[in-house]
Amino acid sequence: MSKVEIIVLNGEDARTAEANGADRLELVSAIAEGGLTSSYGIIKTVVESVKIPVMVMVRPHSYSFVYRKDEWDAIREDIKVIKELGAAGIVFGALTEKQTVDFDLLSMVLEEAKGLSITFHRAIDETDSLEVYKSLCLSPYHVNRILTSGGKPKVQEGLDSLKRMMEESQKSGDRPTILPGSGLSANNIANIHEQLKAAEYHFGSAVRIGGDFRNRINGDEIQKIKKMID
Repeated sequence: MSKVEIIVLNGEDARTAEANGADRLELVSAIAEGGLTSSYGIIKTVVESVKIPVMVMVRPHSYSFVYRKDEWDAIREDIKVIKELGAAGIVFGALTEKQTVDFDLLSMVLEEAKGLSITFHRAIDETDSLEVYKSLCLSPYHVNRILTSGGKPKVQEGLDSLKRMMEESQKSGDRPTILPGSGLSANNIANIHEQLKAAEYHFGSAVRIGGDFRNRINGDEIQKIKKMID
């Protein structure tokens, strides 16, 4: 049975998602900018609202996935708060100017986030996602999963790359899980799941009323998705 992760923006979203079968949540703010770190109050409210794991986006700005050394202080403080508030983990990604993983920053994040689950987010899709995934697998820095659309805007367009990434992930039990996300919906998940057989999937606007993040979550859509991937 595959797991379903749902993007949430607040406590109401979180409760609705959990009540309709979500297995895990990704909490973000500023979704129109691709998702930034939520406020202390929102993180606290969401974590206390549900029993399922809450992964919190750690992203201080939307300019790029390249971070300066002086931005580390803000990232570190956000991770401290997320740990203190009892979230299950963080969602983070950082690249160098050459579009490779910023392993220096990632190592500091992993040290600060010890004990938390780690998702490396779709920064990987700004690069050669398969090669960058391999570099993560071969590095000494362990993340739990990779949120990716296979280097394309949507999962449906990146299926070939995702299949190759999943083949890589199965070469060893300690490699990061591939978490397909972007453009998934109740309309296409059955076909995509038939091809990928992924253990986890990530959903955003498709589970909203009218497919719009400005609207509430439609629990019926989550239930439909769960039935299709069971």
